[in-house]
Amino acid sequence: MSTGSDFQPNLSGRPVCLTIEEATQTALCLHQSGALPEAELIYKRTIQTAPDDLNALHYYGLLCHQQDRHKEATELIQQIINLAQNNADAHNNLGNVMEGLGRIDEAERCYLKAIELLPAHAPAYNNLGVILMDQNTTAEALEAYSKATSLNSNSADFQYNLGNALRRTGNYSPAAEAYHRAVQLNPEHAGAWQGQAQALVLDGRKNDAEQMFEEWQESDPANPIIPYLKASCLSEQAPERAPNAYVEQIFDDMAERFNAHLLENLEYRAPALIAEVIKEQLPESVANLDVLDAGCGTGLCADFLLPYAKHLCGVDLSAGMLQKASGRQAYDELRKAELPQFMAQAPESYDLIVSADTLCYFGELGAVTQAASQALRPGGLLAFTLEDAGGGQDVVLNETGRYAHR
Repeated sequence: MSTGSDFQPNLSGRPVCLTIEEATQTALCLHQSGALPEAELIYKRTIQTAPDDLNALHYYGLLCHQQDRHKEATELIQQIINLAQNNADAHNNLGNVMEGLGRIDEAERCYLKAIELLPAHAPAYNNLGVILMDQNTTAEALEAYSKATSLNSNSADFQYNLGNALRRTGNYSPAAEAYHRAVQLNPEHAGAWQGQAQALVLDGRKNDAEQMFEEWQESDPANPIIPYLKASCLSEQAPERAPNAYVEQIFDDMAERFNAHLLENLEYRAPALIAEVIKEQLPESVANLDVLDAGCGTGLCADFLLPYAKHLCGVDLSAGMLQKASGRQAYDELRKAELPQFMAQAPESYDLIVSADTLCYFGELGAVTQAASQALRPGGLLAFTLEDAGGGQDVVLNETGRYAHR
């Protein structure tokens, strides 16, 4: 590596002389602080000066991956592999990029290659477990997660993933223990708190789950997610809707593998079902409508909405989902906003509003449907999906944290 060469970044009109190592560290600090354009500029200049500097290539590749610039990330990581074929980290990172591109088989091969090169590579085992879980090969995923946690017992995410695999395989007590370890490592890990409660309830230890929620609430008394999850896990009286913070967190965490998980593993059909209904109501798909994709997620409804739309707007609470949706280049406008509030502030603005798998986070539907009514022009259409609660209560908050409706 050319770590001793100097180069002169000029970010403020005044040249500064840095070694390659200093420049890479400066770019990394900017990267970690969120100053991505400034970090990218220094990464690029560093690589121009020292094309074989593995650290600069590595961090610049991560930045591109973070921005869903998967082609550039692949090229940068491939440069590392060309320079150092036995670099296990590079193969692991390439797996992450392949997963982001939806090339799951290639991602799996990359993780296995990283493990072959470095059998103690805990992140590669964890990433392999994620892919195996998404493919419903839970026993193999459990083995991968167990290996990851044995190699690195101090990762809350690894312990959380292990808990998920144990719970799915019916090992509720060990699952609760894994989630508890995750909470001890990261008390702000809401998924681990929720998983622990669910595992305790499934293990017949409802009193322990109640005590756990009390401990969580004491540690974070202002957190609106806690009473919501308590109601869902313990079948208590449900609030009218899920807290915005909960929905945002769920989908930000899920954004990277959302499409593959829904379409390949859950046979997700909400957009297709809405498309069928819209086609019945609007048999001629002339692109002359103002259309709102309410809770657009990664944009799975965009393809069937485009033939109807002269203007297609997507709104969602999750910045991660919106970033994925923007990559489709299908929307004229993408907005991060709370759904009823957004619609209430856009009177008579849309001819068609669709909401696929979004109103399951609302118990009482009056406010959101009234807001949609206000946002629609006369004769406009609203199409949405719900989960079926059967013939019992009007609204049920399930332990999954989602509402079902009669």
